[in-house]
Amino acid sequence: MRKELLQGLSEEQIKKVESCKDTSEILALAKAEGIELNDQQLEAVTGGACAGDSTCRCSECGSKNIKHKVKHLPNNAEVHIWSCQDCGAAW
Repeated sequence: MRKELLQGLSEEQIKKVESCKDTSEILALAKAEGIELNDQQLEAVTGGACAGDSTCRCSECGSKNIKHKVKHLPNNAEVHIWSCQDCGAAW
């Protein structure tokens, strides 16, 4: 687990993150906990796979056919979600 992701989290939150099986579970946990991930934490979650739409590749199949969506949460936080249009992976 990358240190950047865990900065500022309580011990309980760190245990929850470590129990997540994939990126989508980590993003869902952050949303449920009301935690807004900063750019460094978001990069740690996604593995740096998307620095921008032009350099984005799917970590599962390597495709560049990626869709980016921004969800606005009730607390005005934004969650960025990338999904592969070829294999269906999301992060």
